[in-house]
Amino acid sequence: MKLVRFGAPGREKPGMIDAEGQLRDLSRKVKDIDAVSLAPTELARLRKVDPRRLPAVKGRPRLGPCVATPSKFVAIGLNYIDHAKETGSPIPDNPIVFYKAET
Repeated sequence: MKLVRFGAPGREKPGMIDAEGQLRDLSRKVKDIDAVSLAPTELARLRKVDPRRLPAVKGRPRLGPCVATPSKFVAIGLNYIDHAKETGSPIPDNPIVFYKAET
């Protein structure tokens, strides 16, 4: 299941990409792709949706941010050797995971 948001900036709609790569309008099933729709129970409900029964989106609309109103970002620091070298940092043995608040 591939969930996306599509449309004009600030007016994105939720969508799903089917097995053939066709973008489908998911707005009749969920308000947006956000913390509510990404909760485990809601994702389980969305997994049961047959994309072929959703309206096909015509053309090639703009794909927007993947999640509406994110509250934080999870990032991986020094995730490739060149980045570690350019910052003069040692290459980590394990991924450096950090969070970044939206403000």
